[in-house]
Amino acid sequence: MKISIKELEELTRKAVQKCGYRDKEIHIIADVMLYAQLRDNNQGVVKLIDKGIPKDPQAGEIVIEKETAISARINGNKNHAMLVVSKAVDIVKEKARNSGFAIAGTFNTNTSSGAIGYYASRLAKERLIGFVFSRSPQRVAVHGSYEPVFGTNPLAIAIPTETDPVVLDMSTAATSFFGLVEAMTAGRDIPSDFAYDAQGIPTTNPQKAIAGAIRSFDRSYKGSGLALICEILAGPLVGAAFCGLGDSKGNWGHLIFALDPELLTDRNKFVNNVSEMVRKVKSTKKLTGVEEIFVPGEKENRIAGQRWETGLIEVEDNLLAELRKVSDGV
Repeated sequence: MKISIKELEELTRKAVQKCGYRDKEIHIIADVMLYAQLRDNNQGVVKLIDKGIPKDPQAGEIVIEKETAISARINGNKNHAMLVVSKAVDIVKEKARNSGFAIAGTFNTNTSSGAIGYYASRLAKERLIGFVFSRSPQRVAVHGSYEPVFGTNPLAIAIPTETDPVVLDMSTAATSFFGLVEAMTAGRDIPSDFAYDAQGIPTTNPQKAIAGAIRSFDRSYKGSGLALICEILAGPLVGAAFCGLGDSKGNWGHLIFALDPELLTDRNKFVNNVSEMVRKVKSTKKLTGVEEIFVPGEKENRIAGQRWETGLIEVEDNLLAELRKVSDGV
């Protein structure tokens, strides 16, 4: 169903408020979710249905436990990951401005941080190169196995250009957990090579996939290897759980870092060269049937821009009905 972005934003804020968050927290969480929803990323408002994102009654102050001029290790203290990672981005941005490079790790959160391209893009808009790695409870099997051992482990890299940044935002899994939830909500099957059921048999049923294991994004050892690297960077490096060891459900981790191109070259020249590279890539000869070449993030930003122009967005009927139920009465 097509609804106005304004209505979707209002429903989202009401649903987040119902989960127990304060005004500033509502603004941050809704902003991250709408960024995803406007780009057809499955890290959007689907997070608010079913069990939703209730605020942890044990949530305390977000604390920097270890810090240098270029680094910070942040204890999320059971706060929603979107709030913790947003704070980490603010810290990294400020330190990178002063030192040219900065890195932060977060731990002790138990919710998804959403579309991590959102955070990397915030750094790129400051003409920094932004990197974000994330891990979550085990849902993904290593290549050659059907036992879930990794999280869906997305990574995002955003690089500034003269216009919108180049944003690579990808899961190292064939689909995210919320991709399965979206398919289940819409009553549709998933591709037959996305996941296994609990007995290791390929399945098109999203509910059986949730009970089983998701495969790596390329269904090979390369994707599995990349998932392992993300698990290391956003797990043991930052003090979070990993591979089902430790408090896997309550101690998710993230790694965020940024570097200023000025460390190695002239910042403006770098931005100009990347922009020229994008134009070159887009102008390459196209295969039959291909209308346009896209660089990472471009298609998604265009979709979001078109929706902002019309003020309207298409939301799957069942998902919209569930979102309205959740936000009702706030």
